[in-house]
Amino acid sequence: MAEVREFALPDLGEGLTEAEIVRWLVSVGDVVAVDQPVVEVETAKAMVEVPCPYGGVVTARFGEEGAEVPVGAPLVTVAVGASAATAGEPAGDGSGAPAAGLAASASGSGAGSGETAGASEKSGNVLVGYGTGAPAARRRRVRPVNGVHASIPAAAPVSAPAMPTAPVAPAPAGPAAEPSAPEGIRSADGPVPVISPLVRRLAREHGIDLRQVAGSGPRGLILRADVERAVAAAQAAPVPAAAPAPAPVTAGAAVHGERIPLRGLRGTVADKLSTSRREIPDATCWVDADATELLAARRAMNAAGPKISLLALLARICTAALARFPELNATVDTAAREIVRLPGVHLGFAAQTDRGLVVPVVRDAHTRNAAELTEEIARLTESAREGRLKPAELTGGTFTLNNYGVFGVDGSTPIINHPEAAMLGVGRITPKPWVHEGELAVRQVVQLSFTFDHRVCDGGTAGGFLRYVADCVEHPAVLLRSL
Repeated sequence: MAEVREFALPDLGEGLTEAEIVRWLVSVGDVVAVDQPVVEVETAKAMVEVPCPYGGVVTARFGEEGAEVPVGAPLVTVAVGASAATAGEPAGDGSGAPAAGLAASASGSGAGSGETAGASEKSGNVLVGYGTGAPAARRRRVRPVNGVHASIPAAAPVSAPAMPTAPVAPAPAGPAAEPSAPEGIRSADGPVPVISPLVRRLAREHGIDLRQVAGSGPRGLILRADVERAVAAAQAAPVPAAAPAPAPVTAGAAVHGERIPLRGLRGTVADKLSTSRREIPDATCWVDADATELLAARRAMNAAGPKISLLALLARICTAALARFPELNATVDTAAREIVRLPGVHLGFAAQTDRGLVVPVVRDAHTRNAAELTEEIARLTESAREGRLKPAELTGGTFTLNNYGVFGVDGSTPIINHPEAAMLGVGRITPKPWVHEGELAVRQVVQLSFTFDHRVCDGGTAGGFLRYVADCVEHPAVLLRSL
């Protein structure tokens, strides 16, 4: 017997609460395998193909291309255990209503059959929020609709969405019936169908009562667009004047100019930088270094084999310095009031793209040599420019390397990439007068700046780290000790 399972948009990581549907990869009636990508979505960070953890026949899709979907909202329903022949049967009109036969078989399934299906159809592809062996989290009931309670189903066997076995008519009004609230208005003690915390915050900032907002999402789910429409309606509503005198001009109306919403990648970056500045007591120290020998060493390496990037050499220097000063490869658990020193170095590097600034992460950078770092940095940079980075490639960093010399500037006081504890900045390498072996000479000089979280270490540790990095830049042979 086929069981209809609902697959919701999983948590894609890094606090992302919604995604935009870019392209559907399957249609209603298609047969899909476990972990087959079913939809391509765009988050504030990257384009992601989302694999479905169920195998079977697609019975419904939720959302059109270009629509924003909050985390936890349904994407597709799949008839698990349906044969390939089922794909040729009428499966629905694509608007969210699967075939009646599938709905009937699903609604007749018991808890035991759900456990069997869950055990036999497990996904081997893990995204944040779902994956192999992980029990699906139940979600709460949403709201009563015309006296009939609709709920967002859990990942256990569920019937097809909103397909009752018998027609349900609205309760007739009569003397014994309680007066119902107007359509779209919920009772004061009932739950509000909102999943995204971003939607709640948007409503709170504009003074919108979510109980007065009618949701346009699946099963009445309130989306960001619903709140934005409510905000626009509230702002456009005429305010009755108590007197013929002109109404006072509000502060918002007095400000003229172009308004650009802080959303998508720009909004995510703004939130993260604000959190870093608010929580981290950072400090910065600088040093100039003679990079002439480092550039000469790179030329020698490139002459002997595949090219090594300068950023990869600086990354290798960072991993060597963090091995000597592990206090800086850490994070602060503010809730527990503890410093957590991390065992491995996952090195982030700032990359500027057409969509904005992103920080791809080189996993286990401390285990890679210069050639391997060059290859991985090049791969991640290309994926970043194409907008194809996976969420796992943008999260989990423990230290960041920021090469702002590509912008032609010497120094900076960067904001730490929260929740990391430090960031090394590298300015442009430019010829300058420099005292070398007791004589004035023109050398290739670079400014290094190091910003650190003063909670994890004192200035002596930060200064020692920066001095070691500068020594490696000036005398690359120092690195031979750690190879």
